[in-house]
Amino acid sequence: MQKTSDPPAIFLMGPTASGKSALAVQLALALSGEIISVDSALVYRGMDIGTAKPTLAERQGIPHHLIDILDPAEAFSTGQFRNKSLALMAEITQRGRIPILVGGTMLYFNALNNGLAVLPVADPVIRAKLDAELKTLGKEALHQRLANIDPESAARIHPNDPQRIQRAFEVYEISGKPLAIYFADVQQAIPYRIIKLVVAPNDRKILHELIAKRFMHMLDHGFIEEVEALINRGDLSEKMPSIRAVGYRQVWSYLHGEYDKTTMVEKGIVATRQLAKRQFTWLRREIDAITLETGQADLLESALAHIKISLDD
Repeated sequence: MQKTSDPPAIFLMGPTASGKSALAVQLALALSGEIISVDSALVYRGMDIGTAKPTLAERQGIPHHLIDILDPAEAFSTGQFRNKSLALMAEITQRGRIPILVGGTMLYFNALNNGLAVLPVADPVIRAKLDAELKTLGKEALHQRLANIDPESAARIHPNDPQRIQRAFEVYEISGKPLAIYFADVQQAIPYRIIKLVVAPNDRKILHELIAKRFMHMLDHGFIEEVEALINRGDLSEKMPSIRAVGYRQVWSYLHGEYDKTTMVEKGIVATRQLAKRQFTWLRREIDAITLETGQADLLESALAHIKISLDD
């Protein structure tokens, strides 16, 4: 349970392309804050264009943490994110500044705020069997099978997320328990007064337009060449978390001749819309968050006013 004596921390959440990064910098300038990225793709070096990574100029001198900390060949777990974020939040607070956590990886926000379940250790034999089943049956059939044994996890995991589908199956086969059981009683409060802000358009059509515009902007500014450089390294594959990032896997497939450029653009935009839809699903659970509208004229002033009220309570 949060206490009024706890130091403040701001969670700035929202769907992709909603304007979170720019608002975070403005808040950091106004509140003497530092930014912690809550994004599973921004951690990777050399993946700048397709992740819409804020440039040094856009950061305006504000420290941005958990950006460019890994090579694309490396993995970054939710547990690693939680541990690193908690350490950074403590350091930022000790400096007399406010941690501002911004991003769209909602699983990270949830793990940071509510803790992590202790899951069974991965079994390579079971994982190999599941890999074979994924190839022969397909992700949709595997997702349907998961719904039969663990409907709660199946409802939470998207059919287009084979990695998490397989992990849920793996946990069940190792332990005989559905994954949902492990998450049911996890509550590890962190010693901060969390102020939650959500920034998003009121009209989903506006977000779709922003997503399409940003994807085309990425292509115009070297996104294909960025992915080509990743391919030319020779040590990366489409199975790695970095390459599975939205946009990257579509351009990767295009460069491997799986479809033409027009199809790649369509698939990239659709995949980003699907990501936004999943983010909205998570965000609807944040009933204690203040919602702000993307593009509203007084966005910064409104955010600061809500933060002041929360701090004065």
